[in-house]
Amino acid sequence: MTEIPEHLLKRSQARRAAAGGEPDAAATAGAVPATVAGSTTAVPAKAAAPAKAAPAAPPPPKPDPPYIAAAKSRKKIPFWAMATLSLLPIWGFMYVQGLKPEKKVVAGPIGAGQKIYSSCALCHGGTGGGGVGRSFQEGSLQKTFPHIEDQLNLVYTGSQAYRDILNMPYGNPALNHLGYNGSFMPAQKTNLTQAQILAVVCHERYDLAGVDPEDPKWVKEYTLWCSPDSKVYAGLQDGSLTFDNISTKLKSDGVLPIGTVPRPGTAP
Repeated sequence: MTEIPEHLLKRSQARRAAAGGEPDAAATAGAVPATVAGSTTAVPAKAAAPAKAAPAAPPPPKPDPPYIAAAKSRKKIPFWAMATLSLLPIWGFMYVQGLKPEKKVVAGPIGAGQKIYSSCALCHGGTGGGGVGRSFQEGSLQKTFPHIEDQLNLVYTGSQAYRDILNMPYGNPALNHLGYNGSFMPAQKTNLTQAQILAVVCHERYDLAGVDPEDPKWVKEYTLWCSPDSKVYAGLQDGSLTFDNISTKLKSDGVLPIGTVPRPGTAP
């Protein structure tokens, strides 16, 4: 084993210094022996890498514009409040519905007549104000039919039958009513039962025409024909009464004949 001469080591170190800077003394001192061609030589340790410079600090963030700063500082609506607000439309709808007066349910023939009248409204109007057919308002119906029996006969047979069979007006003869605006009241005998005809006539008289059921002039008619406890309506429903026999069976109540064919009307 031979050692590398000292002058060769110094020359090598000088060349290294000229090429890449002074070698680290600790690295030179810490050289380890190496075997070259069967000989042991001292090999200098690798020089340490130069330390990296610390990264520059990032610039401070820009301040928010005033309107953004105001929005960030403004109090937020809590999530539970949003749920409550979403229910406000439902609450408002229920509140309005609660303020509406409860629709009065009418029993007896008048209540039944309210449901049937929709087909009559096409001619006489939804409130009885008239149109293709006559108006029931302003006392017109009471003047035309001072007796409910005359109105029942007209609705059952139709006004054209008065012209074709009797050639005379229906209802109060003094008014000379037959057709209206060149048209005739169609017969309802094939569309409605006799109980349904009474029901719709009661609705027309005591709802649309405004007849007062408590007026002494009408109280007897209302009680017998159109009240919730009307025995005429009950009899027509169960078949014990018909338009043909009603005057005979209720003669003691002063009921006039109705009939199922057109007959002359009666005066007040």
